[in-house]
Amino acid sequence: MIVQRKSYLMIWGLAGFILELLCLVVNGSESVDDLQWLPCEFVDENVYLNEEGHIETQYIYKKAIIQFGYDGDRPLYPNITFLVTASRVDMRHYLEGDKDTLNCIIRRYNLGRIVMRWPAVGSQEYDIFFTCTLRHTKGAFNITTFLRHTPSSPDGGQVGFLHRLKIHDEDLLTTSAVLAVLTRTPSVEVGLLKEPTLHCQFAADHKKAHVRVEWIFQRHGERRTLFSYSSQTAISKGTGVSIKDIVAGNASFKLPPTRKTSEGTYICSIHVPPLNGSQNILVSLREQPHVSLNVDSTLSLTLGEYKKVMCDAERYYPLDVNIEWLREHVGVSPKPLLLDNVLHSTHQHDNDGLFSLSAFFYLKPGLEDSGYKYTCKVSHKSLLTPIRKSFVLSVTAPYSTVEYIIFFGFIIVMLGFLYQYLPQFIAARKAASKRI
Repeated sequence: MIVQRKSYLMIWGLAGFILELLCLVVNGSESVDDLQWLPCEFVDENVYLNEEGHIETQYIYKKAIIQFGYDGDRPLYPNITFLVTASRVDMRHYLEGDKDTLNCIIRRYNLGRIVMRWPAVGSQEYDIFFTCTLRHTKGAFNITTFLRHTPSSPDGGQVGFLHRLKIHDEDLLTTSAVLAVLTRTPSVEVGLLKEPTLHCQFAADHKKAHVRVEWIFQRHGERRTLFSYSSQTAISKGTGVSIKDIVAGNASFKLPPTRKTSEGTYICSIHVPPLNGSQNILVSLREQPHVSLNVDSTLSLTLGEYKKVMCDAERYYPLDVNIEWLREHVGVSPKPLLLDNVLHSTHQHDNDGLFSLSAFFYLKPGLEDSGYKYTCKVSHKSLLTPIRKSFVLSVTAPYSTVEYIIFFGFIIVMLGFLYQYLPQFIAARKAASKRI
């Protein structure tokens, strides 16, 4: 009986393993919709006074996890665990894709000299805060969530900058998500004279939060405010953001028609006292080149004839572009030959900031060059694949002297025939018409 029972247990165990394997194959990686935990890197800080009496900070990188659950849950793994309990802010609602596409970094958030109780039930003046930043590895979104932790006693919190909460390996910190700032456009590539919308969204764990929204533009050391709004004063400056949408947590900014000077970093800043969250959005201009040749798809030349063949790449941005001329025989598979006698013009700079460039070569073909295809290949940052423009060369031999004599002799004979017989033909036609 014992042996039989062991056999049953082995069978059930094997069946369970197969079922788990099938579920893994069907479902793939864990979806963010049912996310229970996430591996993170915790950037801890060791703040101390150096020999000269100045404050220095040493950054220490530790393994940690974000675990979603309830107060009192045990950690799932023997790492530093930030247990995120239920609140009105759930970062999982904003995530997309699989867990494997998320990069998680947790940092301490320093309030400086600010002593202020977070305006939510259960918060204390000695609460400490952390930021959890999740970045999609393929650039789909970035989200920063503020986590509030209440130490067991006021002395366990932020009692001076040099005496902060010590976090040891395998510690469990129970937290609550209080504020999230999200963008689904962390990097934007846009053409000239377009009006893209830069996405910025936020959520707080309490209703009617006092919020200040700012959009700041930063480029080559320049920094200026494009828009600002305060819910306390209801005063706004600048354009591009809908005040009605801010009430619903949407602070997205619509750019005016883009120009070369539109490139730079746009910062969406959300301030809910005492916390300040932001998202940086990099905007770069990309304009595809217009490519053309100065010949048709078939170029016919006579032996000994010259032709300047030109490929123009016009109105592109940014500057770097690569133009190559290739040669290959139609219907033959060998790798195309890169021409080395190609010359390039200087870059032309248009008034609106776009560029143009030409690549050309002089063609004096022989009869053996007939049937070859010549291709202009243009590569640029704005293109997923290079643009190709081609023509096929046809070369014919000129008429020989004998051929010219025969040709012109035929013409002279025909003219003599017409000269002799054309008047007789016209006279006969007139006589026939009179008889009628």
